[in-house]
Amino acid sequence: MSDKAELVKREETTPERSRQIPAIAPVVDIYENSDEILLHADMPGVAKEDITVNVDNGKLTITGVRKVTATGAANWAEFGDVEFTRIFSVPQAIDVGKVNAELRDGVLKLHLPKSEAAKPRQIEIKAA
Repeated sequence: MSDKAELVKREETTPERSRQIPAIAPVVDIYENSDEILLHADMPGVAKEDITVNVDNGKLTITGVRKVTATGAANWAEFGDVEFTRIFSVPQAIDVGKVNAELRDGVLKLHLPKSEAAKPRQIEIKAA
């Protein structure tokens, strides 16, 4: 079977997902030092329970849904429900078991520690 036919077959078996809310990419800053990669994602209005962080097979996926409940009649509405989604490639040198995340003031902070083998180290030179 050709690759194109396989792709079409896969699309037919994938359940159709209807998107009720717009999806946008959160603004992200990424910092790296010798111990870790630190990622800050701006996700205003998203509750901790509505955020999903997944590291799998070299891919980091961040998803969060902001739900706004309106009280009263809206005269002007620019701030509504939205789904934040962003996918990154991460090096295999990340210690997935030690990844941690925190959410404060609408900013998701991900700490992606490097494995010991990936950290730079000083090599001592011995005199002969």
